[in-house]
Amino acid sequence: MTSDLAALADLAALAVKPVLHGPTVRLVPLDARHTEPMYRLCTDQETNRLTGTRTAFTREQIRQWCATRPEQPDRLDLAVEDPATGRFLGEVALNDLDPDNSAADYRIALTPDSTGRGIGTEATLLVLRHAFETIRLHRVQLEVYEYNERAARAYRKAGFTLEGRARQAHHWDGRYWDVLHMAALREEWLRAH
Repeated sequence: MTSDLAALADLAALAVKPVLHGPTVRLVPLDARHTEPMYRLCTDQETNRLTGTRTAFTREQIRQWCATRPEQPDRLDLAVEDPATGRFLGEVALNDLDPDNSAADYRIALTPDSTGRGIGTEATLLVLRHAFETIRLHRVQLEVYEYNERAARAYRKAGFTLEGRARQAHHWDGRYWDVLHMAALREEWLRAH
């Protein structure tokens, strides 16, 4: 049985892949044309460290994944682009939808030359606005590793709140790191933004 809160969400809106415009970024539906820059992003060692990615993807796996993103009815995958040039700056996703609780996970990965410029915060704000105003999700949550301090700062700027940490839950580079759990709630976020 679906709760009253979940009934307020328009989960069918996830099937519509929007173009979202910000002052310095544009988010567009991720598709097959993004295969090469996504492949470069997925094979970048520092990006893999920051996202905890251990899988070595082939170009064909990335091509297939990108090509099938527009037809996914229960998630939203968008490419982050420079609106002036169309250059690929990264990707964002609302995924792991929990329809009973009107919640979804969020993730972002930026190309190495796109970090430290506020692009992540702006892209995250655009996705949260869409998640809360259009899809009407109740909650958007994420995990970030304690060594990714830049991302944690960007998430706080965008309206995420630290809810807790899983101590030493992530092993990387020969040591254990904490995993930070953060979330944004619709009513709180809309009041603040």
